[in-house]
Amino acid sequence: MRVTILLLAAGSGRRFGSDTPKQYLRVAGETLLVHCLRSLSREPRIDAVQPVIAEGDDLFSASIKGQSFPFELRAPVTGGAERALSMQKGLAFLPGETEWVAIHDVARPVPPADMLTRLFDAAAQHGAAVPGLPVTDTIKKVDKQGRVLATMDRHQLRAVQTPQVAKKAWFDKAVSQQNKQLHAHTDDASVLEAAGFDVHVCLGDVRNRKITTLEDMEWLQHHIEGDAA
Repeated sequence: MRVTILLLAAGSGRRFGSDTPKQYLRVAGETLLVHCLRSLSREPRIDAVQPVIAEGDDLFSASIKGQSFPFELRAPVTGGAERALSMQKGLAFLPGETEWVAIHDVARPVPPADMLTRLFDAAAQHGAAVPGLPVTDTIKKVDKQGRVLATMDRHQLRAVQTPQVAKKAWFDKAVSQQNKQLHAHTDDASVLEAAGFDVHVCLGDVRNRKITTLEDMEWLQHHIEGDAA
């Protein structure tokens, strides 16, 4: 199994409240991008990484200068204004012989090696897999006025993470079929699901945390420094 990572790194950082895009902020001496690439390098089945960056991004090259990784780090491709468009453009850029694709957000910069192993094993068995965590809170569905419509069975719910892995042929077919509805999908697996492909959820990891706030950055620094100690 040889996997190409489609690494989505086209965010502007506006929601994070920074003039510098989040992926280029430094934590423990390195950018989030480099921490992410180093974390991915621990999984030997990753054969290549295809970054997807924003138009006019002049920070990517400087961020990786002098770095080396065990996989092929390809020249970045320009993404779109929305996540789904970046995914679509990145997929279209991959070589035809690519068999497996794992779409990952650079905002999750420290995916643990054991989680990646579980994830790729599950994808190899089922054709598509995502990491997910059990939901511990009670989840209620509400209308626009906040009125409760239903209480969901949390035992059937999972909070999913990335990478999200599938055969490239599945992604290609799903993106083609869902082309006009891509903007409505909040993750890559839902595109597969809408196209009729079965997606398996394996156990995710709380350490595979999405960095969205300053508190998350503080957590990441403590996490990285703790691993290095």
